[in-house]
Amino acid sequence: MRYDRLRSVAGRVQTVVRDLAMQGESLLSWRDPRATSTLIVAIVLYVTLFQVVAVIAGLYLLRHPKFRGKQPSVPFNLYKRLPARGDMLIYSLVYTLVSHSELRLGLGQRCSQHSEAA
Repeated sequence: MRYDRLRSVAGRVQTVVRDLAMQGESLLSWRDPRATSTLIVAIVLYVTLFQVVAVIAGLYLLRHPKFRGKQPSVPFNLYKRLPARGDMLIYSLVYTLVSHSELRLGLGQRCSQHSEAA
């Protein structure tokens, strides 16, 4: 009786392992690499603690320059190319001065046109 019970439990375990192997094969034969990598990242982030992910990301960002690539990352490159806040203040000041001087010149030209017409 114990032997039959052991056989039935082993059969269930074998069925579960077979089903897991079939699911794993279907994931490996999947042809979409972005979806596969997204699925793997989602599983890893779900399983690990947030502190561990934060420490690993911090160590990756603070790695030695010898282990970095020659080109800067895309977000850093974009941020580096943006104008500084001081430059933005200068640009806005110059724009304000130019727009006010154009208004004054435009009003002066209109006044001179009216006086010539009269």
